Amino acid sequence: MVSSGIGVLGRPQEKQRLFFEARERYVCYGGARGGGKSWCVQHKSILMAARYAGIRILILRRTLPELRENHIRPMRRLLRGVADYRATDKTFEFPNGSLIVFGYCDGESDVDQYQGQEYDVIFMDEATHFTEYQYATLTAALRGANDFPKRMYLTCNPGGVGHAWVKRLFIERAFRAGERAEDYVFIPARVTDNRILMERDPEYVRRLDNLPHGLREAWRDGNWDVFAGQYFTEWDREKHVVEAFQPPAGWRWYIAMDYGLDMLAALRIGVDARGDAYVTGEMYEGRDLGDGHDGLIVSEAAEAVKTLAEGYAVTAYLAPPDLWNARQETGRSVADIFAEHGVYLTKTGNSRADGWMAVKEWSSGIASPSTRRTPPPARWGAASRRAASSCATYPAAGGGRGGCLRRSKNGTPRGFGRRKWSRTPRARG
Repeated sequence: MVSSGIGVLGRPQEKQRLFFEARERYVCYGGARGGGKSWCVQHKSILMAARYAGIRILILRRTLPELRENHIRPMRRLLRGVADYRATDKTFEFPNGSLIVFGYCDGESDVDQYQGQEYDVIFMDEATHFTEYQYATLTAALRGANDFPKRMYLTCNPGGVGHAWVKRLFIERAFRAGERAEDYVFIPARVTDNRILMERDPEYVRRLDNLPHGLREAWRDGNWDVFAGQYFTEWDREKHVVEAFQPPAGWRWYIAMDYGLDMLAALRIGVDARGDAYVTGEMYEGRDLGDGHDGLIVSEAAEAVKTLAEGYAVTAYLAPPDLWNARQETGRSVADIFAEHGVYLTKTGNSRADGWMAVKEWSSGIASPSTRRTPPPARWGAASRRAASSCATYPAAGGGRGGCLRRSKNGTPRGFGRRKWSRTPRARG
């Protein structure tokens, strides 16, 4: 049993023990419902506050009712007679001077109240309920002059407004400048790892089984590629993603792209003799990537696309119709300037609805009779090591928004149209 002079708190189960013992700066736990996340937050924070004098711990949920029901009330029972609770500032004060502070960020700007504050440990419970801005702002509060190692612990399930940034950091490990791989660890836990819950409520798994598609795979299995509100529910990483390989001779090659100062997005797509298509390279650059990304002017974008096509006999560069609109200040279009740099664009349609439905059909292995020239392939996808951002953005596309073109079948891939691209870093081959 776990004890620290404040009474017996219980013994962590195997996955919970890994969470307790993790020493990385950012530790993420969960992935599925029923893994004992709240228990971990409460007991880990209590043990740390009791053992290390004078440290400051922050426990966060998105809303105050969630915070009160999931943590404040249970911890008041656990700490009765051990630590003083101040309701005015929602803080436990321990005899050794350590503090456990409770906070919430209901609105986007609520996180600004933590600017300038210092905490040795921060717990973000249900981290996928927080935006990336809120997370990034909170990491700045993880500091202090003492020698205690600063740590942030996150618990979560797939889905929610923070799904993409949590998945990027802890599942895909697609790190950006300033993010060190050795600082991050993910500890997956499912309901079947929680032996106590399985014994006390054996019907819980059946209730998870009865959830609608999306929620079921996310909450029961901890599947980060399927979630409620997902538009391309056909996505299956086992089916649609393959390891990088050297394409054989004879493939037809295309570049599908869209351009703006906010984002140049381009995919290199190879189509084999059966009509199976593979995304083997990608390029993302623009203001949407955040600080340090000012966007590319048209001539720079053209040279960047040429770099993506280097070494490949590209059949066509596919682009949406608006790139042929003449600019008022010069009288030339983006397509004109690309042509001056040796990149001759082919105009495609830009109907979002048509594009979305086509991608859904391609993804499910169904082609319309008018376009089917060969039987549906048994396996087709993108080379994952060369198209990491595509693998991230395609399954993350929600209803009513555009996503990445992942692959076509039975012929020429289509252009993108104007779509919203998520903020993912440029992939490197």
